[in-house]
Amino acid sequence: MLSSVLNSDRAIEVNIQVMRIFTKIRQMLFDNTELRLEIEKIKSKINSQDKNMGIVFRYLDELIDRKSESQQRRRIGYKPDKI
Repeated sequence: MLSSVLNSDRAIEVNIQVMRIFTKIRQMLFDNTELRLEIEKIKSKINSQDKNMGIVFRYLDELIDRKSESQQRRRIGYKPDKI
């Protein structure tokens, strides 16, 4: 605040530097906020994909269980059984 009241060249330079630093800090906070939002979006996508993959694997396990439990089917057609 003092650098903005004083009229010397050095005070003006200090005031300009202070304003640049505050501008950079504000930009860094804004960039970090955007980065955090992007990370949260990615996390939510990964969580939903994990749930979907869990469902897919559960269905695959059920199909494997059904296949192993299936009964021997009777042959249909004109070919005789092997002796």
